[in-house]
Amino acid sequence: MRRKTKETDITVEIGVEGSIETGDRVFDHLLTALFFYMREKVNIKASYDLRHHLWEDLGIVLGEELKEKIKGKKIARFGNAIMPMDDALVLVAVDISGRAYASVELAPEEGEEGFELTLVREFLWALARTLNATIHMKQLSGVNAHHVIEAAFKGLGVALRKALRESKRLESTKGVL
Repeated sequence: MRRKTKETDITVEIGVEGSIETGDRVFDHLLTALFFYMREKVNIKASYDLRHHLWEDLGIVLGEELKEKIKGKKIARFGNAIMPMDDALVLVAVDISGRAYASVELAPEEGEEGFELTLVREFLWALARTLNATIHMKQLSGVNAHHVIEAAFKGLGVALRKALRESKRLESTKGVL
């Protein structure tokens, strides 16, 4: 899946052996963790003008790629994880149901260069809107921004892996997602 605008040029290919090269080392690190815990091979290439545009647009492209991957399939729909990382403990829950919403309750006390909550929120809202998913992230403990945000991305990987797996039935009492 590719998105090219005046601000970004991003390609995301899931299931393809490759590398993650966004030009943002922190984002590359977090995406590596995300896809490792999703247990997915991925190839990501990106160029951008501002980090804000990169994070938001990559969320859009990832949502489009995942939506295409599950098109016409019955999926488990729900996924969750409680992810520890040193001082951090983060709860992540996902519902891929056609409703777009993101609740990001992360508030580390200590910042670290490159680990910015505003960018995390932009990425998650773009992913939620495009994938039509509800995503909740809640920090249960932690002070270091690197640990809290990385635990969140690892937890998101586990939760997405669970939610995206195939199901034998349509996971909805309404008969439609």
